[in-house]
Amino acid sequence: MEFSEILNVYLLPTAIIVAQIFAIIVPLLIAVAYLTYFERKVIASIQLRKGPNVVGPFGLFQPLADGAKLFIKETILPAGANKILFAMAPMLTFILSLIAWAVIPFDVGMVLSDINVGILYLFAISSLGVYGVIMAGWASNSKYAFLGALRSAAQMVSYEVSIGFVIITVLLCVGSLNLSAIVEAQKTIWFAIPLLPMFVIFFVSALAETNRAPFDLPEGESELVAGYFVEYSSMTFALFFLGEYANMILMSGMTAVLFLGGWLPPIDIAPFNWIPGPIWFFLKISLILFCFLWVRATFPRYRYDQLMRLGWKVFLPFSLAWVVITAGVLVAFDIVPTPLSG
Repeated sequence: MEFSEILNVYLLPTAIIVAQIFAIIVPLLIAVAYLTYFERKVIASIQLRKGPNVVGPFGLFQPLADGAKLFIKETILPAGANKILFAMAPMLTFILSLIAWAVIPFDVGMVLSDINVGILYLFAISSLGVYGVIMAGWASNSKYAFLGALRSAAQMVSYEVSIGFVIITVLLCVGSLNLSAIVEAQKTIWFAIPLLPMFVIFFVSALAETNRAPFDLPEGESELVAGYFVEYSSMTFALFFLGEYANMILMSGMTAVLFLGGWLPPIDIAPFNWIPGPIWFFLKISLILFCFLWVRATFPRYRYDQLMRLGWKVFLPFSLAWVVITAGVLVAFDIVPTPLSG
């Protein structure tokens, strides 16, 4: 095989895919860094404080200073820890929060991998996140870390059940597992309106799935001394930190795709339809992220029994009942969604 053929068949497509991956990951990492800045600014505004305002103009260089500080700090490995799993756990958590973006569509045809089972891929990736938490708690060889890992795992598994039923409700209305098809199905009306209870349950479950306030039980400082990553320092801690914020952006993207029409404008008339789809998608993600931060600044932390009661005795039966009601309405009014295909 000649070099030109090798270039056209192997090297060029590989280079294009790598460029597409970097086009997603680099803005995502920048967004993760500055989400920490905006969180501190939003909470400071709600609490009538200034927030970061020293490092750079308006404190804009604060995420860079935080990253540099964590990078140059010493990585401490506990003497009794399983060092391989101890190091792998934060890497697994961070990597999972990045590879899920392979199937998220930013606009028509603007998706890294437009697979027909994209929603199943997303659900599988989000379910794997619990392994990083369990590995971190067990490998640390610390009772506090292990107890925090067990609490976090139970919390994540509990709310994944209700998230699954919410996704099933959306799939019943669309008839496709393809994320682009789900967005296209919302051209007439966003699913957040007819499926408003499911939208609320999905958002609250996303808070619990990402261990965010008021469901930040794994990080209970008063009783667990920061939970499953209590033994981590420097960049290993930073990977957990970045993974949590990357998961927040991912869950916000999923919410925008499933309920807020993805890249679609609110009304398909000028001047709304002049704005490019990726900008609408970014604005919707930003709005949902603001709600994440607003909730943290507003609500106190749940007790653990209240957390479990909400997940198993409220969200689970309600979401299951809504699946039955949605299926019944579709059958009763002979509403036939698009066949299960891309």
